[in-house]
Amino acid sequence: MVSRIRLEDRECPLSTTVQHVGEWWTLLILHDAFDGYTRFDQFQESLGISSSMLTTRLKTLVTDGLLERRPYQTNPVRHEYVLTDLGRTLRPVIVALAAWGNSRLAPEQRSMVLVDAQTGEEVEPVVVDARTGRRLDDSGSYVFAAGPAASQAMRARYSRPPSERT
Repeated sequence: MVSRIRLEDRECPLSTTVQHVGEWWTLLILHDAFDGYTRFDQFQESLGISSSMLTTRLKTLVTDGLLERRPYQTNPVRHEYVLTDLGRTLRPVIVALAAWGNSRLAPEQRSMVLVDAQTGEEVEPVVVDARTGRRLDDSGSYVFAAGPAASQAMRARYSRPPSERT
């Protein structure tokens, strides 16, 4: 019998991240927030999402510390949803996901591209190692390894030397 591990019980940082942003509406809401949307009606109009689903997703993003709920009107009270510092750190992740999607399309098929805000020139985002500047790609040159806080199970998973896992 295969043992089932609940997502919230996993120590893997990927599992933890997916727990917070893995639901596709969440990624789309964050994308809109990066584009400057802050109000419920803006998100709803942009996404075509039901108000109950949007309410649930926004509450979760606030609880997770990715958005902050702030009043912008007192009579009646209305709130806006603003990216927190933690939420803003997800921008490179969203950019990388969009770039991956675009990389599968011919340039003329792309409905959205990333451009330099100053020049308007299209840019090609890549993920690099901050220490060496080397590009992280699908070549297998980089692999995961157990970190300092890894459990015995995580250490067992990554017990083979990294050079044998490329």
